[in-house]
Amino acid sequence: MKAPIFLFALFFSLVNYGQQPYKKTLKLMGCHFEITLVAKDSMTANRQINTAVIEITRIEKLISSWDKNSQTSEINRNAGIKPVKVGVELFQLIKRALKISKLTNGAFDISYASMDNVWFFDGSMTEMPSKDIIKKSVEKVGYQNIVLNEKNQSVFLKKKGMKIGFGALGKGYAADKAKILLQKSGVTSGIINASGDLNAWGTQPTGKEWLVAIVNPLNKEKVFSWMPVNNSAVVTSGNYEKYVKFNNVLYTHIIDPRTGYPATGVLSVTIFTKTAELADALATSVFVMGAETGLNFINQLKGVECIIVNENNKMITSKNIQLKTIKND
Repeated sequence: MKAPIFLFALFFSLVNYGQQPYKKTLKLMGCHFEITLVAKDSMTANRQINTAVIEITRIEKLISSWDKNSQTSEINRNAGIKPVKVGVELFQLIKRALKISKLTNGAFDISYASMDNVWFFDGSMTEMPSKDIIKKSVEKVGYQNIVLNEKNQSVFLKKKGMKIGFGALGKGYAADKAKILLQKSGVTSGIINASGDLNAWGTQPTGKEWLVAIVNPLNKEKVFSWMPVNNSAVVTSGNYEKYVKFNNVLYTHIIDPRTGYPATGVLSVTIFTKTAELADALATSVFVMGAETGLNFINQLKGVECIIVNENNKMITSKNIQLKTIKND
């Protein structure tokens, strides 16, 4: 449902105060991960980055719906048949996902993976799908049909053919877990960036904050403003690279799991909060809700802020956001 887009410009000071940032870009979980750590030398940094890679790879094996040996695939295979006992980590991840589904009235839903593919964003679509086809595409979607049994630690999908997937929070969760592991191993500052799902901690070697740029969705060379990232996560979802247009309406690749129709009216959503997992899920949710409803929703949550760019390329912020505007000459 969600394909986060890399929107961030990170500003580094390379002045050497005994330590400096080391960066490595890798392909993990089917996307680009950029891991930046502040370390005393490249050997130390590479060893620590490898620790993060091992953790991210472990998470992928746990939540992948493509790996037939994963616990997630086992749950999907047994949809409509029987509950599947899973490990504590996956059970708790699904439990948190269901809480977000209830909180957002289904705007976020890990059973989105059950949707039939009726929308294509590769240029091949020439007309709108029919209402009947769209309605049928979401018949097996519905977080209410995911049954968790705390005692048995099992997961059951009620409908045969149902599937769950973690595309809307998996990379964020992996970034969070890698960050925790690195902090425990003594890394005092760094950034895990999973294709736009970003989690940062500590500061630059000079003591200055890490900064993230909020770019213009219609021109990624231009920056609207910048925000400091203080031991928190930032996730942006955007629709301006994958979309179709019918009757002068732009339909994004981010689809409302309740209706089967793509979200409209928003170009990008950036969420700031403590974990990339939560930010990832909320970015999708706000995109589906739309600018007005999404903003009202975020303003009711403690410790969460957002920046929305609407279809008119106007930037709207939640109540506690303070921006420093950057002029683009």
